[in-house]
Amino acid sequence: MRVIGLMSGTSHDAIEAAAADLALHGDTLHLRSLGHLSVPYPDDLRNLIAATLPPATTTARDVCALDTGIGHAFADAAERARHELCADAADLVVSHGQTLYHWVEDGTVRGTLQLGQPAWIAERTGLPVVSDLRSRDVAAGGQGAPLVSMTDALLLRALPGTPAALNLGGIANITVVAPDAAPLAFDTGPANALLDAAVHHFTGGAAHYDRDGHRAAAGRTDPDLLRRLLADPYYRRPAPKTTGKEHFHLPYLRRTLHTTPGLDTADVLATLTRLTAVTVGDACRAHRVTELIVSGGGTRNPTLMRMLAEELPDVPLRPSDALGLPAMAKEALAFAALGFLTFHGLPGTVPAGTGARRATLLGSITPGRTPLHLPAPAPRPPRVLRIAT
Repeated sequence: MRVIGLMSGTSHDAIEAAAADLALHGDTLHLRSLGHLSVPYPDDLRNLIAATLPPATTTARDVCALDTGIGHAFADAAERARHELCADAADLVVSHGQTLYHWVEDGTVRGTLQLGQPAWIAERTGLPVVSDLRSRDVAAGGQGAPLVSMTDALLLRALPGTPAALNLGGIANITVVAPDAAPLAFDTGPANALLDAAVHHFTGGAAHYDRDGHRAAAGRTDPDLLRRLLADPYYRRPAPKTTGKEHFHLPYLRRTLHTTPGLDTADVLATLTRLTAVTVGDACRAHRVTELIVSGGGTRNPTLMRMLAEELPDVPLRPSDALGLPAMAKEALAFAALGFLTFHGLPGTVPAGTGARRATLLGSITPGRTPLHLPAPAPRPPRVLRIAT
């Protein structure tokens, strides 16, 4: 089955589209990547997303406009992927949408909202669309994230020791697969979220992120600021746990900076970069990780990758590319796999990874232009993911 996966994370800078041929044989899920592409949001849409994200207030009109605008943008990305990656032959689109709000109270997820109306994707491509993948896990008592823990667990089972998969998006999430134990997954804390907010703030909007980590590389970690940031109670909560820009945003950072005035911009960025490295390092040490497979936009930041290596000198770091999953497309491919499982009547969650009461089928299916024909449900879920080269 040829599946297109669409993903836009908490950095909300672009839509990542990836295509893959997927097949299930026995307890093995086979994936052959067909390529990926990144489609930036139009400036006006990206600005509206940024202006609507927490802690901003918004209106029902803006939410409707975002649902439609993001739906159109995802439809454009899906059509490009169908043409450029699939030679106009695809069977299914899986859309994560854009997270607008992840509602967490006292460590419990009450709801989650991803926008990007799938009807626009189905109408544009003519293909069935699996969307809204997080809500069912939340309804089953889970965190609704990180959903990539399913594909991470399937992939890491083939590795020795206690491997972990780390994704560095706006928020950093990790999946740990220890021998003879259920996979564990959780958000470690901010990756690019606070960095991007700080760069946008200090440059007056002239830059959206620290390109190649140059600004942070010019600074020094401030111990007092780092100590205050690490005092956040989130880091002491047990896994599974999730967070987002509802918590880690510019006003949050400005309140912390108010207690440590006079810092140079480069020192602030160096400290925020070190914060990500320390919180990831703490998570890896706590769970005795022996190897770390890294993906996401943060892999493009040499300063962050250097600090991660400094925090984990005895843990080899490898990009997910080394296992056949492009670092910039891993999440899009993961959601393609989750949609494939849904289409075949199989659960797409690891309860130990999200905290749900049980593994659930994920998402809702929007039919394409032709009547919807689902295959017979597969007899059992996969245990291993094999990447074809």
